[in-house]
Amino acid sequence: MELRHRALDAFCLAQPHDKVAAVQELWLASPGLACDGSSNFDAFMAPGRPAQPLLVEPALVPRRSPFTPAGHAALMHSIAHIEFNAINLALDAVWRFAGMPESYYRDWLRVAAEEAKHFALLQAHLQSLGHAYGDFTAHDGLWTMCEATQDDVLARMALVPRTLEARGLDATPLIQAKLRKVATPAALAAVAILDTILAEEVGHVAIGNHWFQWLCHRDGVDGAAFYPEAARRYRAPSLKPPFNLVARRAAGFTAAEIAALPQ
Repeated sequence: MELRHRALDAFCLAQPHDKVAAVQELWLASPGLACDGSSNFDAFMAPGRPAQPLLVEPALVPRRSPFTPAGHAALMHSIAHIEFNAINLALDAVWRFAGMPESYYRDWLRVAAEEAKHFALLQAHLQSLGHAYGDFTAHDGLWTMCEATQDDVLARMALVPRTLEARGLDATPLIQAKLRKVATPAALAAVAILDTILAEEVGHVAIGNHWFQWLCHRDGVDGAAFYPEAARRYRAPSLKPPFNLVARRAAGFTAAEIAALPQ
């Protein structure tokens, strides 16, 4: 089957184990698969997801200290939830938007495969703590932005990888610093997992930057003017310091974009 159709099939799978396996199998098979960028999938489809975790408003997700076993598990669960959503976000970018170069679809499939790896690492860590994905409440903020930008690939590139995922570049070192203070074997194992995730997330944001800039060039759009307007229109979260400037530069943000970050 063609690559984008298989990405849609994986997107629709509800059980995390099945979705991760399907994405990994698709990534391995992808060099031999045709990729048809002309196919349109008309109806908006929500991703396949398990019945748990229970999704609530962001303000209703409890904040717990990583200095307790339960708090550590809840923190790791929240990151696992982000990574599970990120699998769906990347698959959605593959199947939803027609008319892009083949390299676009293959880039986002690679992102999906790496997000699946991240989720599997976090799920195994949760299991070592006596928990599993679904044991804690979570919110749907990432998917809400994905849904909002379903008809605008330029806005998607601007506001998902370049905004929401870039916030992860900023947040991860802060989380790691807290875990190093905890200094238990579980906490230090989590730091190592986050090292892997951070290194690869830089690449994911770089892919978003590349395709944002490509689309701006193709469509004759001033990216510097488009970004704040899109952020307002789609109610993107505000950028707040501290920023991981090393990671942001490595991910392809320009000197002007770095200088424009709020202090």
